[in-house]
Formats: sequence, C-alpha cells, structure tokens
Amino acid sequence: MKAVVITGASSGIGFEIARLLSKNYFVIGIGRNKNNCARSKELILSENSDAKIVYFIADLIQQNEVNRVADEIRAYLENNKNLELYGLINNAGCVRSWYTTSEEGYEQQFALNHLAGFLLTYRLLPLIVKTKGRIIMTGSQSHKGIKIHWNDVMLRKRYNPLTAYKQSKLCNILFAKGLNDRFASLDIRAYVVDPGLVRTDIGNKQTGYLVNLIWSIRKKHGVSPEIPAKTYEFLLGTHPAPKGLYYCSFKEKAYSRQVTSENADKLFLLSEELCGISYNRWDG
Repeated sequence: MKAVVITGASSGIGFEIARLLSKNYFVIGIGRNKNNCARSKELILSENSDAKIVYFIADLIQQNEVNRVADEIRAYLENNKNLELYGLINNAGCVRSWYTTSEEGYEQQFALNHLAGFLLTYRLLPLIVKTKGRIIMTGSQSHKGIKIHWNDVMLRKRYNPLTAYKQSKLCNILFAKGLNDRFASLDIRAYVVDPGLVRTDIGNKQTGYLVNLIWSIRKKHGVSPEIPAKTYEFLLGTHPAPKGLYYCSFKEKAYSRQVTSENADKLFLLSEELCGISYNRWDG
C-alpha cells in the first residue's frame, strides 16, 4: 500500500490533506502536539473507520527532532513491509512576529518553513526514489516580489516577519526546482501548491497583537482548507506525473522570476551546509 508522510498534519491544511488522503493511502502524519494529533486521528477514524493513519510527534523547528522522527518513520516502514513510501508533503509552517531561533541558531520561519522539509526530504528520499514517488511543498503567492537575502538569510541584521515569511516561501519553490533539476532522471517529481487564502490559524500562533489581529480579519475571507487539499491529492494521484512546478486549484500557475536553476542550486548548497548533509550522499 502506498504511504504518504504529511507534516503539520494535525490542523489546518495538513489535517484536511490527511483526512482526504486516508481514504486511498496510508497516512503518516507528523504534528508537534500529542493531544492535537490524537484528536485528529480520532476524528478521521470516526468519519471513516477504514482509514489508515498513524501520527508521529516532533517539533520540526529543531533539526534533532527532524532526524529523530525520520528514524522513527523509517523504522515503522521497515516493520510494515506492506507499506511503500510514495509521497512526502512538506506542509508544516509558522509565522513569527519576533526574531526567534531554533536550537541551531536559525531564524524559526526559515528553520521550519524551509530547512525542516529540506532535511526530512533528504532522510526519506531513498524510499521515495524506490517508488518513483512525489514530494510536495506548501507554498504561497507571497514568494513573489522578494529575493533571497543571500548575505543574511536569517535576517539577523534587520528582521521583519513578513519578509521572513515571503523568503521562506520562495525557498519552498526553489527547493522543489532544485529537486527536479537533480533527480528528474530517477522519475520522482517535486511540486509546490499555492493554497491561496485559507481559513487556518497560522497567523494566530505565537504572533504579536497586530499580526494576530490582521490575520484574524483576513482569514475570514479565505476558503475552507479542504478545498486546497484536493490539489495535493491531484498531484499525488495523476498519471503520468504533471509536468509543472507550481500549482493552484489543479492548474499550473506563474511563479517568480527569481525561480531559476542558478538560485535553486545556490539555495541547495547553502541548505546542505546549514543541515550538515549532502544530497550527493543519500542517507540510505
């Protein structure tokens, strides 16, 4: 049976993806809060007793937690030979009003929104290659109109929460392009989904009064997270694999001119350095 790993799977878009995919895939969800994960699993099973779903707990902002949960997932798949890892959805994300860092000293939006997925993909890539599977990032049209701050990617000198978020979303699409540039010959494929404006709590968690207020007002105009979840299902299940990179509502969408092979390669090398890994040496 095909298995799909979903990060940020206990709320918002990630939960709706897990609920939808659990009808036809074995879902391996990752969430930060044990109680929220338990409630999410219970709700999905109450709606569909045949759903196949398990949750793992990890704070993906911290790289040691990414490595730990990757080890646990690999062991779980090794012990369940009927499962093969076909998909990885790097959906977990955050917004931070103030400059806060991970244990490694990395700005938290950059750490969770980009580096966590970069490292987790590296740890699970050998399994995905075996199934010629797919990797999907949750992006945003906010990646447009910004460049990577190569001389200060952590924005230590001049932190702005919106700039940090936009940059992390540009990293998502550059990472997907970098994966396709490197591994398309192995018949795996990476995508980015722009979910649009969605009614989630991402702007209400660990944010200041102003960001919280603005997001509370803005999200009222958003769609239910179950709507963009269908595009992830489309990209996982369509054969042959769609050829595009950036999708919204099942359709290819134009992306920033900053999304070039040169920038993708530059980010790839920087991210490898920050994670202490090399994709040239898979963690098989």
